[in-house]
Amino acid sequence: MKAEIQSVVDEIQQALSLLRRHLDWDVALKRLDELNALSESPDLWNDPTRAQKLMRERDQLAKSVDIVQGITRDLDDNVGLLELGEMEDDAEVVAEAENALKQLGVDVAKRQVDALLSGEADGNDTYLEIHAGAGGTESQDWAEMLARMYVRWAERRGYKVEVVEASEGEEAGLKSVTYIIKGEAAYGWLKTESGVHRLVRISPYDSAARRHTSFASAWVYPVVDDSIDIDIPESDVRVDTYRSSGAGGQHVNTTDSAVRLTHIPTGIAVACQAERSQHKNRAKAWEMLRSRLYEVELEKREAKANAEAAAKTDIGWGHQIRSYVLQPYQMVKDLRTGVQTTDPQRVLDGDLDAFMEASLAARVKGGSVDAVADID
Repeated sequence: MKAEIQSVVDEIQQALSLLRRHLDWDVALKRLDELNALSESPDLWNDPTRAQKLMRERDQLAKSVDIVQGITRDLDDNVGLLELGEMEDDAEVVAEAENALKQLGVDVAKRQVDALLSGEADGNDTYLEIHAGAGGTESQDWAEMLARMYVRWAERRGYKVEVVEASEGEEAGLKSVTYIIKGEAAYGWLKTESGVHRLVRISPYDSAARRHTSFASAWVYPVVDDSIDIDIPESDVRVDTYRSSGAGGQHVNTTDSAVRLTHIPTGIAVACQAERSQHKNRAKAWEMLRSRLYEVELEKREAKANAEAAAKTDIGWGHQIRSYVLQPYQMVKDLRTGVQTTDPQRVLDGDLDAFMEASLAARVKGGSVDAVADID
């Protein structure tokens, strides 16, 4: 086997090993058998909520298992064909097998992403919060740009986006905004986007046309259903009500219908003003708080990132996960994976899949590349 082809085979085998480890292969197969058996039970749909949850888990797990088994089968078949061709000195068969292995190497990078979206809550809808950092109008404008980027990304995938809460800047932009994004594996795709995002550009608000650096943060956590028990003592939560903000005129709510909940032990706060009644906003805010605390538990279990610490991270220098430079040159660079592009406009228009795929793969490998230098 040529050294080039052997390298491709080694990379595919390494990808398979990582995927099996990520799925906890033996446990995944056993769980899939259990879910298949449950799906055939005539009593399953007596509890529609539980049934939907189990069927979603089964479909996602079956998809991941099928991907791994398909890659394994294609690898074995083509390696066997290559060895046969070399044994019989059949150049045509050898060339066919080598081309098939090269193509499989390319396909694996794409197919493994779907297999990676098999975490406990990866198939769920998700909340996405954007917060402006220090810097007034500059950072608030960047927060609005960042929010638009994620909305565009979600629309490209056919997801539904709803505003839960928004706080506008005094002059322009957003102080904060919370969305609920609904669609298949919305949380799984977005979960690695939590962190600080840095923008470098010539400020449109600076009459001297100087270059400014602005920061905004994204925070992602899954929507959880009633089948997941998250016990939150009411004594641990402070409830504040306030008047919903808006564009003015008829859009301004004249009653204190907006609700903010603060979980005192962790400092986690959520707010909702999307509904007209305080009762509905309160119910939605409790749902959001349960989701936030569930995400904290998921992060602890996965031993990836400490969610509580991330929630308190300064939105500024030294904490950014990605930099977006618009002047004096054009570049977007992820500081966890090293992935970069010289077309920031495409990224700001929602072309984020390459960044998400790389960070998902890095999470499975147990880390990222060695320290990635930021860009000026």
